[in-house]
Amino acid sequence: MPKLRHRARERRPSRPRLRMLKPFAVLLMLTAAPVVAVGQDTPAPQESAVPPAAFPMPAAPARPPVMKSTQPPSAGSFLPAIGGRELPHDLSPWSMFMSADIVVKAVMAGLVLASVVTWTVWFAKTIELWAALRRLRAALALAGTARTLADARARLGRGRGVMPALIEAAGLELQLSQDVADKTGLKERVATRLARLELAASREMNRGTGVLATIGATAPFVGLFGTVWGIMNSFIGISKAQTTNLAVVAPGIAEALLATAIGLVAAIPAVVIYNQFSRSIARYRALVGDASAEVLRLVSRDLDRAWERASVPRAAE
Repeated sequence: MPKLRHRARERRPSRPRLRMLKPFAVLLMLTAAPVVAVGQDTPAPQESAVPPAAFPMPAAPARPPVMKSTQPPSAGSFLPAIGGRELPHDLSPWSMFMSADIVVKAVMAGLVLASVVTWTVWFAKTIELWAALRRLRAALALAGTARTLADARARLGRGRGVMPALIEAAGLELQLSQDVADKTGLKERVATRLARLELAASREMNRGTGVLATIGATAPFVGLFGTVWGIMNSFIGISKAQTTNLAVVAPGIAEALLATAIGLVAAIPAVVIYNQFSRSIARYRALVGDASAEVLRLVSRDLDRAWERASVPRAAE
């Protein structure tokens, strides 16, 4: 027994060694505590009853890379639609005409046609009036140096113009009045024929200028009608779009005002050209009056000579 007790005492460690191991045991417990706490608080994931291979999920399609534009967007790309049509991106005259209403298009086309007619009449009438004035001045210069009506007819011939027509009318009246003994009314009959030719020449030269007066008087009102119609349609579109943004209002009003602008472009030249032709035709009528007076003087001169020749034999008797 004494031997066994002695051996047991030998196997027990000494107390100083146990005291040295206590700090290590406390440190080990402190470091292992969070791991245990986290393991206790975090629930374990539940396994699905259906294996993942039973319902394969389709792969998501790859999205194309988005290219970012370096240019700033234009102002027209943000314009909405009015009245079921997209607003124009540019406000050039042709673009506004193509995007306008059918009534406004008809008004604009009519005004453009009126402007073309105005410039056509100006070109044709300018050439006609210039040629008529040139011929009449030359004929007056020749008739002013003639002594008799026959001499003036021989110098002018049967050419075009008012002066040859006046001389022919006076000669015709002298020929028709040969059997009339009383010559006192001959001058009146010749003057009547010449006056009718003056009016005919004036009407001939005024032909075509009435169109200019009509265009100048009505083109602004026609353009105003197109403007009113376009603004009315623009306001209807604005009410449908339910917005008062300036980008929405501006294109429709610009299209409407284009009709008024075209009306003014057609009317202003027509009025100016009509006034110019009025002055030129007034000068032409004055020259025709001078030609008529010159022919009447030649007739009077011939009648006086004939009266003198008839009175000489009577005096000799």
